[in-house]
Amino acid sequence: MNNIYRKILEKGLFYDGVLVLKYHIEYPCIDSTGNFAFRFNKYNKNLALEIQKMAETELYKEAVQMYEYNKAHNYPIMVYEVYRNFVITYPGLNYLSLYTDEYIFTGGAHGNTVRTSQTWNLANCTMMKLCNFFQNNPYFLIDILKQINAQISKEPDIYFDNACNLVLDTFNPDSFYLTPNGIVIYFQQYDIAPYSSGIREFNINTRN
Repeated sequence: MNNIYRKILEKGLFYDGVLVLKYHIEYPCIDSTGNFAFRFNKYNKNLALEIQKMAETELYKEAVQMYEYNKAHNYPIMVYEVYRNFVITYPGLNYLSLYTDEYIFTGGAHGNTVRTSQTWNLANCTMMKLCNFFQNNPYFLIDILKQINAQISKEPDIYFDNACNLVLDTFNPDSFYLTPNGIVIYFQQYDIAPYSSGIREFNINTRN
């Protein structure tokens, strides 16, 4: 795998001379001129630019409205924040896998983090789906759900009481990434557990 480096879009946005929003958006870039590098770099750059546009338009508008409201009522001035980073989880010869965490703060006790992921087939320059890794198992989703619920049963206190039902309701086949040890399935904050439990991850045995 060629060198993967970090590009950053970063800026503070002001209103009435006061900082009301700041963003730090990281995205991966491969130092290569090959076909895969071109597709990968274009895809991730476009994602970053979409987030930047959202921050500078929709979120900035909200931040200005919040600033004016807080100022009129003598409330503390809050700064909206967007912070996005990525983690390469599998830089292998056949696949490249990573996830990104996007944190947005718009007031309140804390912000919210949303995780997304991508796993690429290096040979044909395409994004892999979860089912691609279980082609000989037509019941792979059932097997995955059983493994997740078994892991939840080992630490029930950190999940909602009806976590097993919530797994069925919130399971997203796109929410996975590769590691050297196999596949990890994850759930967003609040999907199956309180905020304090964070983004829940489950290691999946692909041999089942």
